[in-house]
Amino acid sequence: MAITGGPEGVSGSGGAPPDTGTGEATAAAKSGRLGPPSWLALVFLLPALLFLGAYMLYPILFSIYRSLWDAAGTQFIGFSNYTEMFTNASTFVALRNNVIWVVVAPIVVTIAGLIFAVLTERVRWSTAFKIIVFMPMAISFLASGVIFRLVYEQDPESGLANAVITTVQDTVSPSAAFPDARPRPEAPLAEAGGGYELADEAATDEAVLVPLVGVQSDELPEEAEPAAAAEPGGGDTLTGTVWVDFTRGGGGEEGAIDASESGLPGMEVQAVSGGQVVGTALTGPDGTFELTGLEEGTYTVRLAADNFTEPYNGLTWLGPTLITPSIIGAYLWVWAGFAMVLIAAGLAAIPREALEAARVDGATEWQVFRRVTVPLLSPVLMVVFVTLMIYVLKIFDLVFIIAPGSVQRDANVLALEMWRVSFGGGNDQGLGSALAVFLLALVVPAMVFQIRRFRRENA
Repeated sequence: MAITGGPEGVSGSGGAPPDTGTGEATAAAKSGRLGPPSWLALVFLLPALLFLGAYMLYPILFSIYRSLWDAAGTQFIGFSNYTEMFTNASTFVALRNNVIWVVVAPIVVTIAGLIFAVLTERVRWSTAFKIIVFMPMAISFLASGVIFRLVYEQDPESGLANAVITTVQDTVSPSAAFPDARPRPEAPLAEAGGGYELADEAATDEAVLVPLVGVQSDELPEEAEPAAAAEPGGGDTLTGTVWVDFTRGGGGEEGAIDASESGLPGMEVQAVSGGQVVGTALTGPDGTFELTGLEEGTYTVRLAADNFTEPYNGLTWLGPTLITPSIIGAYLWVWAGFAMVLIAAGLAAIPREALEAARVDGATEWQVFRRVTVPLLSPVLMVVFVTLMIYVLKIFDLVFIIAPGSVQRDANVLALEMWRVSFGGGNDQGLGSALAVFLLALVVPAMVFQIRRFRRENA
């Protein structure tokens, strides 16, 4: 009898080998794939792919297609919209401003975020500091634009920026008390270097009258008293009165002091001889003054130009010159918290041993910051900078809200130009689509650079 067998058992000549259950595993091993089939992964990815296609891919492709047609979308014109875009003065202004934004805004915000992040490690109330700096991120760009539109108002009583500036200016160099004061047309006063002077010279033993108008009763200081006629001085003194030559309700005599008329206190009066100022005095509460220490003779009595200079009302933040820096300032206020949080997280990850080793080697705090902290933070700083640059290229809200209509063309950026051409009165969606494609072409390289950095760091 023939017997066949192996180490696992014995079988007859007609028996089949047992199924070990490894057939499917062998097939999977030969195919090089483990786990579920690929079509199952596509099923789970399908909702996300549909979303990306509907909200990203389709708008991009349609914008490219629409940019090749005319304003009405009825005639194919090829690349004419792109030609018009690059020959339009408004596009060049927008492109110039975008270059300013890309160069200035990310750098300023990154530096501010770095400074704030370092400060949070050195103050006790770091949590409160972070909340205050980061809080603008919780406010929409629309609300931020409205806030800074009020901050940049020209009137110091409404605009915070000019209120601060004028307060400092008036502290250092007080403005004139009566900038609107002026003589009557028939009064014996003539303009002189921004001020006024008496037409006739006065002797040292005379008392002169200097009548002015144009001063409202609510503009008079509290110390103002009813005007009084000055007594003639001695041989070396010239006296006089500066007052408001106007009687409320009518009446009174022009050029003469009436009982209801007020003196102008604090006015600077000068005695001029040979073109040189030889004496100066300030008027009192009743408008009288005394120019003493003069030699006997005649002098020209002059009211100094400083009495009539217009008050300093601050800067024209919303004018053509400063509108772009002003909006960048608002952008800094919004995004500094974002930069601070990311950089602070990077600071927390820096090995403290490296910092302490530098200090032990004798490095100052500035050297530690510049040669150790900043190089170790360079990946985080680059991420913040590139992210801000991407957002800056798409800036629209702040420019549209803060810039008044009269200077929007001076503050114009590509995103705003795209909206203005398409929907803001231009009604040319072909040219607007061309601007959108151009803006996309500027954003994509920065996005690709950022994605590659993330991949290298995670590799």
